[in-house]
Amino acid sequence: MPHDGQDAGIAMTQNPILPDLLVLTGATVEPLINLLEKAKSSLRALVTDGDRISGALLEQNQHAAHALSWLATYVESLTQMQHWAERLETDDRFGEMEQLIHQIAFGEYLWQIYGGIPMSQGEIARLQDIGLSQDDQRLLMTPEIMTLSQSGNSNAARMRLAALMQDNHGHATFGASGLDEELEMIRAQFRRFADDRVVPNAHDWHLNDELIPMEIIEELAEMGVFGLTIPEDHGGFGLSKASMVVVSEELSRGYIGVGSLGTRSEIAAELILCGGTEEQKVQWLPKIASAEILPTAVFTEPNTGSDLGSLRTRAVKDGDDYTVTGNKTWITHAARTHVMTLLARTDPDTTDYRGLSMFLAEKTPGTDDDPFPTKGMSGGEIEVLGYRGMKEYELGFDGFKVKADNLLGGVEGQGFKQLMQTFESARIQTAARAIGVAQNALELGMQYAIDRKQFGKSLINFPRVAGKLAMMAVEIMVARQLTYHSAWQKDHDKRCDLEAGMAKLLGARVAWASADNALQIHGGNGFALEYQISRVLCDARILNIFEGAAEIQAQVIARRLLD
Repeated sequence: MPHDGQDAGIAMTQNPILPDLLVLTGATVEPLINLLEKAKSSLRALVTDGDRISGALLEQNQHAAHALSWLATYVESLTQMQHWAERLETDDRFGEMEQLIHQIAFGEYLWQIYGGIPMSQGEIARLQDIGLSQDDQRLLMTPEIMTLSQSGNSNAARMRLAALMQDNHGHATFGASGLDEELEMIRAQFRRFADDRVVPNAHDWHLNDELIPMEIIEELAEMGVFGLTIPEDHGGFGLSKASMVVVSEELSRGYIGVGSLGTRSEIAAELILCGGTEEQKVQWLPKIASAEILPTAVFTEPNTGSDLGSLRTRAVKDGDDYTVTGNKTWITHAARTHVMTLLARTDPDTTDYRGLSMFLAEKTPGTDDDPFPTKGMSGGEIEVLGYRGMKEYELGFDGFKVKADNLLGGVEGQGFKQLMQTFESARIQTAARAIGVAQNALELGMQYAIDRKQFGKSLINFPRVAGKLAMMAVEIMVARQLTYHSAWQKDHDKRCDLEAGMAKLLGARVAWASADNALQIHGGNGFALEYQISRVLCDARILNIFEGAAEIQAQVIARRLLD
């Protein structure tokens, strides 16, 4: 991008922080929003048939649609970073580290918006893909955007940030998060638990492909993890989604399997709260909150994947029961749970989402010798690269019985709608898990770079190693602020499917990039199973797939942007 103020770049050698930083970054937000509006108009023209958005045209122009999603995610990310920085400035907490993180984020993401946003390793989203002309792109030619693009993400800024990060070894406390005191107290409590009870054991659980011990689950239950957001009158703590984010983030920093234990409880509770009868709420929610029962989500089928509307598992009413027949796959923590949130087709005359119903299907927890003792169901383990602590299973149902009273909401045909209501919370929680995994990668990479000596000095003294660590810290903070914003929206009863989807989309990419770069810092040792980063890389990879693969997520975001 052209720049007419080269003197600013020279001055950066002495002081890497740009003068009037918040004024500079604040002045970029409006041009970015205007550019996004032009991009939306351009894509809308490509995919409109008559007066409606055409699904076929949207699919035909999928690369352009997904490019729009990534552009919107970047614009929202920088907007939230600006809000974060302004809050810190108001509270007199916008210190040197925070300023560097903020400046580098704007410098890098503005350049990527102009030159190309990586959707994956081999796919770049460019403005011209969305139909924007060079004249349209002149919206990015403001003095503030050009200054930040040229000088924001400088080598001097990255080196100074990496030097400051060494003081706390890249821990989760780097940079002020912008959360209130109560949430930071919750963070500290769960950080201690993760460091004391999870980190020393996680790698052995992974290498031995072991289930997370029940004693860990019991301790988490005592700490309230499974009832965090369940209302107090139903046995929970009635805390915010923001608290769920902080807890998930810290536990996932220890091990994604532990950070994910609460996900199934979150999904089940949300389903019951949004769609259950009063009797179902009274019966199930206190038991979920206390972990007296452990739930699992049983949605995906072998031939449907993300296309849940076309699933085939049947549930046929038979007196006081439903009889379930069919197959499910990728069921996490299936063996030792007590209840399944089971999506099945109750109307045989339908072939889409309209004939689906949700059930609270009870089962007997299994053992190692007999994982699925309940009559009418069977299952087998799916061996996986990572995300092993709860195990993945294929399930078969043949004459499996569910009480008619356990039809969620008591009305057939509401299952898909009920499931859609949970996606905001599930994706916010997944974004939080991604942040935790990325933070773990950063800390492992940082410690190794400090300890490992090559050519007479620590690896962290080499600019490209330090630069990798600095960019991890920056992108983690960007994903963190986007996730906190989506949780804030949810806590204030605002629609946040767009923000939650963006947080999950970016968080997953950041987790993978952080793990990959941290492994690169380890060199050959990173490829050895004995080093924890090998596990973190495997764990990070799943985040771009579950709770909506990145491609599906981008498609959903694009459709929502054009509504």
